[in-house]
Amino acid sequence: MDSLVNSPFIIPFIISMFLAINMGGSGTGPAFSVAFGANVLKKNSVPALFGLMVFLGAIIAGKATSATMGKELVNPELMNYAQVSIILFAVSISLLVANLFGIPQSTSQSTVLAVIAPGIYFHELNTRKVFLEVIPTWFILPIIAFILSLLIGKYIYTPLRRRGYTISSRINDHYMLRGAIIFASLYVAFSIGANNVANASGPLTSMTMNELGLGNQGGRLLTLIMIMSTMIVAPSFGIGSSLFGEKILKNTGKELFLFGRIEAVIIAVISASLLLAASLIKGIPTSLVQLNVGAILGIGVARLGPRNIFRKTSVRKFFLMWLIAPIIAFLISWYLTFLADKYGYL
Repeated sequence: MDSLVNSPFIIPFIISMFLAINMGGSGTGPAFSVAFGANVLKKNSVPALFGLMVFLGAIIAGKATSATMGKELVNPELMNYAQVSIILFAVSISLLVANLFGIPQSTSQSTVLAVIAPGIYFHELNTRKVFLEVIPTWFILPIIAFILSLLIGKYIYTPLRRRGYTISSRINDHYMLRGAIIFASLYVAFSIGANNVANASGPLTSMTMNELGLGNQGGRLLTLIMIMSTMIVAPSFGIGSSLFGEKILKNTGKELFLFGRIEAVIIAVISASLLLAASLIKGIPTSLVQLNVGAILGIGVARLGPRNIFRKTSVRKFFLMWLIAPIIAFLISWYLTFLADKYGYL
């Protein structure tokens, strides 16, 4: 074990912490933008709450997604320390670019593309899992979030708004509604932990099993290694929230449109529920960022109409960065895999 600590084996864990910091920054917006935009939580309280709930979500509900990221997209035997370092580094760079622009990015999509790059290079890709389960989920769930939010906004929220309930200071300042918004934000952070922590902990778990010569053994040992990987990755989410969270909170919470407190609960519950369902039912790594924005846009269209929402510059920036960042992750991962294979590191 001492030889592992003193070997390049430790490098992927260091890179995973850097990645988790970037994921923490990117995930802060979808988790707490609704509460921040509704002026229920102050930004200084967000990082600690976010980090705690991400950790709990990863430990309690993250096993299925971690297994998907670690061994179901490509042949798990590819996951040695050099390959995992390449994957995590590629994702980190793509997310760092998005964070510097203040755009919340899909960690899962960047990670999946970084993982499948060596799978394509070595012809070890699980095409059925990728093309029949993972990628369709990326398109279907944001549409569902948009439709659910639009329907609730149009047929439930709008009638309440016309009757003046949503602008009533007595209702909006009621402690139960404020508590519901905070609970909803914590629920979103828990769902992020269940889904997104696996982006780093899944490859780390498979790598550790391979480097220790344990192969495809499962049971308690696999669970223990998975928990240890999670305990390394998850706390760094709070650090990332502190470093990058403020700008992203302002972009998602203030710039799309000014939503009310009842809307905040609708947005959070829809996006978190869909993400948690993807994690628990199929272990599909997917994008809470896009679910969250889909729900925000659904409410926005119900209130303001499609023209007023989709013409906003921030919306166009979001779609552009969602396309660019995963491509960057794939290209970096593929090229570094090519170099590492050429010079005998894989």
